[in-house]
Amino acid sequence: MKLKMLFVAFCLTSIFATGQTKVGSVDSELIIGLMPQTKRVISSLNIYAKQLDSSYQIKLREYQGKVAAYQKLSPEVSNEFKKIKVEEITELERGLQTQKDNGNKLIQLKRNELMRPLYKKLSDVIVEMAKAESYTQILTTSGNEFAYIDEKYDLTLKIMDKLGIKVPTEPKK
Repeated sequence: MKLKMLFVAFCLTSIFATGQTKVGSVDSELIIGLMPQTKRVISSLNIYAKQLDSSYQIKLREYQGKVAAYQKLSPEVSNEFKKIKVEEITELERGLQTQKDNGNKLIQLKRNELMRPLYKKLSDVIVEMAKAESYTQILTTSGNEFAYIDEKYDLTLKIMDKLGIKVPTEPKK
């Protein structure tokens, strides 16, 4: 009987010992925002957005010109002619809206393309640190709110150090 109870106690102890996990957290958006490469990404995105905007502005000027011409039509112009001009203007409006929507999508795709290497680099360091320090899980705090996170498991500063990113100091008041 004692042997059976000892065996059960041993099994329960080993289950609890092997079932424990080590969880860490990291503020990935803070790290990404402080990476020097992020400034280059933002600069590239701004240049790309200006290129897209320049073609949009050309079509916008065309649209504005047609609207101005329509407004200057004399009252003697036939309703059929006015109807054709309104349809042209409406088609240009649709084209402008489509181009604007496509431009926003293209900028988002370009942003994702340019940011992907930064997130990959961060991910690699997180995986390396998790394995080296025996973490079973590392959660990102960016975009999520937690009721409690023990700061001793926050790897943000360690990962920033590993990436060579300096911690910003708060301005003195």
